[in-house]
Amino acid sequence: MKLSDFDYYLPEELIAQHPADKRDESRLLVLHKETGEIEHKHFFDIIDYLHEGDVLVRNNSKVIPARLFGTKKPTGAKVEVLILKMEGDICECLCGNAKAIKTGTIIEFSDKLYAECIERKDEGIRVFHFHADGIFLEVLNEVGLMPTPPYIHEKLTDNNRYQNVYAKPLGSAACPTAGLHFTEELNKKLEEKGVEILDVTLHVGLGTFKPVKEDNIEDHNMHTEAYSMSAYTAERLNLAKKEGRRIIAVGTTSTRTMETIMNKYGEFKECSGDTNIFIYPPYKFKAIDAQITNFHLPKSTLIMMISALCSREMILDAYKTAVEEKYRFFSFGDSMFIDNE
Repeated sequence: MKLSDFDYYLPEELIAQHPADKRDESRLLVLHKETGEIEHKHFFDIIDYLHEGDVLVRNNSKVIPARLFGTKKPTGAKVEVLILKMEGDICECLCGNAKAIKTGTIIEFSDKLYAECIERKDEGIRVFHFHADGIFLEVLNEVGLMPTPPYIHEKLTDNNRYQNVYAKPLGSAACPTAGLHFTEELNKKLEEKGVEILDVTLHVGLGTFKPVKEDNIEDHNMHTEAYSMSAYTAERLNLAKKEGRRIIAVGTTSTRTMETIMNKYGEFKECSGDTNIFIYPPYKFKAIDAQITNFHLPKSTLIMMISALCSREMILDAYKTAVEEKYRFFSFGDSMFIDNE
């Protein structure tokens, strides 16, 4: 398939610059993939489309304050760094002006934090050993900024609005934004209805958002991202499959985690690892039945994934409708439920 097959027209004014006033009051486009029917709702209406026995699977990864501005020593040159992966105080980072960052380069971010480049990788990625005056994560919280995407130009006034209410393990370089619409109250109502809520973890890195540059999409290479699934989640998901109950993914990252595991083991299993799975038509889903998602960038791997869940034509038609109805797009935008019913 060609990259141009996944393009669509989006007026710039529809790119959301700030979150909805209340998380669950964002709009919800419901797409019934069996019929192509579209409904226009609000996110709190999602409870009407989820049934007793359904399993809702979320990505509980928490966003690192991963955007850092520093100065190169001894020249004083300005450097921007985005942390992509963390293993203790060793971090893989995307660097602005990366050609100037050699092994041994020191970058100072504050009087409490500096980093030394210990490895050069391709595509502007460098590995740094961070040195903090105190506990690294605490200092990072003081110095780092939330890594909101470049198409968001307004300053984020509340960092918690770029975190899901259920986020726990720290590790993502961007928020799994399909979950931003959930509130504690809505989660409670879903559980009271009999919807089972489970968590997986995929630390969002460059792989999810790397632009596709190749005209033939099959030539695109995904970066790896770390994932894990607990024994309890695996057991409950396997039981749901056995009993024929629906598994509904919250977002593309939850989907990638579950599909990776099913492709590898043929069942859900307690495990962790790295995935570079790239899902595009005519991929046949093995793990999920339906998906809650946001509206994605044109020609992105994310719109390719959801095009595999129903059809490219159906997705592009739904996006055309969303533009006409002036839905808000991308990370802080409105939501979509691709329903298998």
